[in-house]
Amino acid sequence: MTDTPNNRIELTRIQRLIGHLMLQSKQNNPAFYIESAADLTELTAMRKPFSKEIGVRVTTNDFFLCALARAIPQYPLLAGKPDKTGQFIDISPQIGVGFAVSAPQGLVVPVIKDVRRKSLLQIAAESNALLKKARSNRLMPDDLYGENVVLSGLGMYGVMSFFAIAPPCAAAIVSLGNLHDTIRPEANGFVVRKKMCIGLAVNGRYINEVYAAQFLRCVIDQLEDPTSLT
Repeated sequence: MTDTPNNRIELTRIQRLIGHLMLQSKQNNPAFYIESAADLTELTAMRKPFSKEIGVRVTTNDFFLCALARAIPQYPLLAGKPDKTGQFIDISPQIGVGFAVSAPQGLVVPVIKDVRRKSLLQIAAESNALLKKARSNRLMPDDLYGENVVLSGLGMYGVMSFFAIAPPCAAAIVSLGNLHDTIRPEANGFVVRKKMCIGLAVNGRYINEVYAAQFLRCVIDQLEDPTSLT
């Protein structure tokens, strides 16, 4: 963004495009919102040793991307889009998962394509490469195409929970809050657990609340058993 002499702030091309897409999504895709929490204690404990073992930095986001990649085939409407008649849902043969990145020119969503066929290691390597391209404004148009579900996070800013707007072509967007300590009672006292609030905004045109809740539960179950993703 640049300041103009008339005390206006000029939007970048990316900001104008994102604004148009978000308005289109809100107008055409009636969304509903659900929220749950995941216990990421085991994931947090294993992530750094696992990264060191395989020689690749694996982030918490990478675990989420992998969990989404494995959950979507079990709930194929999350890979679907209504056809032009509105009578059918076309299921994408290749699943793409996007993740929001704050780039110099605005918020962008690079996409890991055919993600269901990729391991956690491959997802981590590709997401890191796309992240570097986004932050240096080197993303190509094809890098921003093909998302079925998008991942967005604001936990690094201390945000506990929020609901994002899914891009028009995506069935849903998952929003991640801050990873925080909680106290859980046990037989001999209390234990500290790492929890994260997870929001899900879903296109209600063809996905109902029960289906979305089952999908979110499937994602969380995998994250709470992180060895299942490695």
